[in-house]
Amino acid sequence: MSANVRSLADLPTGERCRVAGLNSTGSNRRRMLDLGLVPGTEVEAVLKSPSGGVAAYLIRGALIAIRREDAINIIIY
Repeated sequence: MSANVRSLADLPTGERCRVAGLNSTGSNRRRMLDLGLVPGTEVEAVLKSPSGGVAAYLIRGALIAIRREDAINIIIY
């Protein structure tokens, strides 16, 4: 990834961003789209696990847990 491109995994707790796009394919991409992670959607990082493997995000009024390996593929601005 380029130095100026950020992923959802980089978003600090308490901050908000908007989805720019997805780098995933197949069923994983479909799952992210079904969760409402489409370009322009506002996302807020609410909680991060102590291990850093999972984080909870507020997406369209729902609190959703996303694994770090999936959050890396969600591009934000």
